[in-house]
Amino acid sequence: MPIIQALDRALRILDLFDEHTPELKLTEISARMQLHKSTAHALLRTLQIHGYIEQDEESGKYRLGLRLLEKGQMLLQNLDIRNVARPHLQALSDATGQTAHLLILDGREGVYIDKVEGAQAAIRYSRIGRRVPLHSSASGKVLAAFQPPDALERLLAGYTYVRHTPNTIDSEAKFRRELEEVRKHGCAFDREENEPGVLCIAAPIFGHDGQLLAAMSLSCMTARVDEAEAQRLAERVRKTTAEISARLGHR
Repeated sequence: MPIIQALDRALRILDLFDEHTPELKLTEISARMQLHKSTAHALLRTLQIHGYIEQDEESGKYRLGLRLLEKGQMLLQNLDIRNVARPHLQALSDATGQTAHLLILDGREGVYIDKVEGAQAAIRYSRIGRRVPLHSSASGKVLAAFQPPDALERLLAGYTYVRHTPNTIDSEAKFRRELEEVRKHGCAFDREENEPGVLCIAAPIFGHDGQLLAAMSLSCMTARVDEAEAQRLAERVRKTTAEISARLGHR
């Protein structure tokens, strides 16, 4: 099926911006897109008119526009899983003082779709829309472990095990063994595997058909949580996700 070149280019321009690259100059966009500056400028101007791109008046740099935030909020509001899980997410955070997250699988990564900042939380790296790896995060492990076998094989085919800390799982064999433990215990741990000093605990949320819908995680500082407390928190996370799954019709 043929694609519309101008639309394809405009969407690829939007994809140039992320948390590491919040702003870009016209020359940078032109170079990355391999487009003449006049073509890139015309595309940016069109996106700017519709609110999807903004330009800083002083620096001349471009950044994503508020229209994307508006559309993103509409999408989040229509995610039933988020609406059902929200009060449970809040209750979990209130009870533990830690930051609770809700994530879904997108491609080969987990994506935060909701969070509640804990009163005792010292962790600020997470944000809605941020992506996390499957192999080094508790939520990512859950999102992989409870996939149907054929879907899991597609996820693992060619997967790259990037090391984020000395504790990060760095091979498929180790990751498969880890996923077996996650399925066995019904929850996953990230013990400073993605972020130094951070412990995360996650468990799955299932729909009425028994299929995995999302993962809920709790993040805390390793210095404040011993192993006994980690296990107590894991039981609380499992209980919370079971309640959400029941609300969604899972038996």
